Amino acid sequence: MSYQSGTDSDANRLAQTIGSNIQKITQYTAEIQRIVNQLGTPQDTTELRQQLQQKQQYVNQLAKETDRYMKEFGSFLPTAEQRQRKIQKDRLVGDFSNALAAFQKIQRQAAQKEKEFVARVRASSRVSGGLPDDGGLLSYESESQPQAQVQDDAIREEDLVLIKERETSIRQLESDIIGINEIFKDLGMMVHEQGDTIDSIEANVENAEIHVQSASRQLTRAAEYQSKSRKKICILIVVLSVLAVVIGLIIWFSLKK
Repeated sequence: MSYQSGTDSDANRLAQTIGSNIQKITQYTAEIQRIVNQLGTPQDTTELRQQLQQKQQYVNQLAKETDRYMKEFGSFLPTAEQRQRKIQKDRLVGDFSNALAAFQKIQRQAAQKEKEFVARVRASSRVSGGLPDDGGLLSYESESQPQAQVQDDAIREEDLVLIKERETSIRQLESDIIGINEIFKDLGMMVHEQGDTIDSIEANVENAEIHVQSASRQLTRAAEYQSKSRKKICILIVVLSVLAVVIGLIIWFSLKK
C-alpha cells in the first residue's frame, strides 16, 4: 500500500492505517505476553513456541511497515493545516512508541527465559559435565556398560538440540530488539525534523504577513498622497481660473474706456 498523491484524503487514510497497525501490535503483544508466561511451565510445548515465533515475526513486520508509513505521513504537510497535522502525527508517534516499548519489553522477557532455560539444561544435563570447551562429547565413562552409555549419549544429543534451538531463538530475539531500537531512532528523528519544518514554515508565514502589512501601509500612504495631490491640483485650477477671469475683466474695462 502506498500513498503518493499527497492529498488530504490520502493523509487521512494513511493515518487510519497507522492507527490500525498500532492496535494490531498492541493486541498481538498481549497474546505474546500470555505465551511467554507459559514458557518453562508444563504448558510449554513445541506448538506453543511455534505460535510465539509466528506472532513475533508478524509484529516485527507490522512495526517495520508502520515505521515506513510514519515516514511517508511526515511528507504530508499542507500549509493550511500544518499545526493540526503536527498534532495528529505527534499522537501517532506517541501511540506507536508506547506499543513498541511494550513489545520490546516482552521480547526481553522471552530472551531472558530462554537464557534461563539453557542454563538449567546445561546444569542438569551430562552435557554440562561431559563437554570440553570445543563442544565435543567426552569418551565413555565405562566400557563395561555399553547399553547405559548409549542411553546417556542419546539424552545428551537431545539436550544439545534443545540448547541450539534456544540459542538460535535468543539470537533472533536480540536481533529483533535491536531492530525496534532503530525504529525508535527513526521516530525521534521524525519528531525533531518535523518540529524544525513547522518552525521554519511558521517563520516564513510570519515574515510574509509582515511584508504584506508593510506593503499595505505603503499603499495606504500612496493613496493618501495621491488624494492630497489631486486636491492641490483642483485648488490650483480654481485659483488660476479665478485669476484669469479677474485679468480678463481688467483688460475688458481698460479697452472700454
